[in-house]
Amino acid sequence: METFGDTSADAHRVQIEAYRRMGGAGRVAAMFRLNERARSLAMSGIRHRHPEYDEERQRLAFARLVLGDELVRKVWPDGDLVEP
Repeated sequence: METFGDTSADAHRVQIEAYRRMGGAGRVAAMFRLNERARSLAMSGIRHRHPEYDEERQRLAFARLVLGDELVRKVWPDGDLVEP
């Protein structure tokens, strides 16, 4: 039986069927919810690892995590790279 990562083929089939029933708007809404949850989880991790960070440093750490060093340096050329 073929598997998809840690998901069985049967579970994968059920998941795909559920996505199809959601329609386009439902899938987009689910994507936005998942994106917000991922962002929230990443920010929680940053706050946990760096309780000394103020909100600005938290945002910079998140930017570095998501965008990478090269882009962060382009956007904030005079800023310090904040550990995520």
